[in-house]
Amino acid sequence: MNSNLKYRHELKFLINYHQFYLISNRLRNLMSRDKHAGPKGEYHIRSLYFDDISNKALHEKLGGVRDRVKYRVRIYNVEDNVIHFEKKIKRNDYIAKVKEPLTRDMYEAIIAGNYEVLRQPDKPFMMELYNEMTHNFLRPKVIVDYVREPYVCRNGNVRITFDKELRTGLHSTDIFNKELNSVRAIDENLIILEVKYDEYLPGYIQTALQLQGLTRQSASKYVICRKFLKFNTWEDH
Repeated sequence: MNSNLKYRHELKFLINYHQFYLISNRLRNLMSRDKHAGPKGEYHIRSLYFDDISNKALHEKLGGVRDRVKYRVRIYNVEDNVIHFEKKIKRNDYIAKVKEPLTRDMYEAIIAGNYEVLRQPDKPFMMELYNEMTHNFLRPKVIVDYVREPYVCRNGNVRITFDKELRTGLHSTDIFNKELNSVRAIDENLIILEVKYDEYLPGYIQTALQLQGLTRQSASKYVICRKFLKFNTWEDH
């Protein structure tokens, strides 16, 4: 593992609304709401995922490759005040994230095919993106859209999220479109539960989650949405 990165545990489960109500009611008494959550305890996430000319990220996930990366641009509540280009790194059962902020103009330039905005030699991740786009034809593939209900705990640096209403944009890279033509990509009764933590998961949270009654999934939102669109890919221009 790269010692400069902070790797964390990540567990994913597909649960139904009955399980969601039971677990979330327990967690409300044990954990804090994420400070970024709105009045309903939620916020909206929209990500534009990228893949290369051979759809490496998609095929490695489907093929069960344990060490892999994914690239995405992420925004919140369909606003442009916070835009990040992110790389999610998976090593065995651990995950890490590298990210750099983008301006709206930089985002628009990248979508238009002007990758020179990424050529910033003092920022290794930006240079990595520049090389991926110019040499491996990293391109936007699919929009992933959902509502997140997050809980946090300082003990173990635990973060538990319920991701609801998973939707995908139909052949669009316009993540700032508030009227995006999107469709549900997962059964409407299903929610993705994610449990992230550092060295340990406190016992009282384990008890509240009752993980032994849940089936762990490899619930990649990117793959779910790509499979929903039947592996359609973008034309490179």
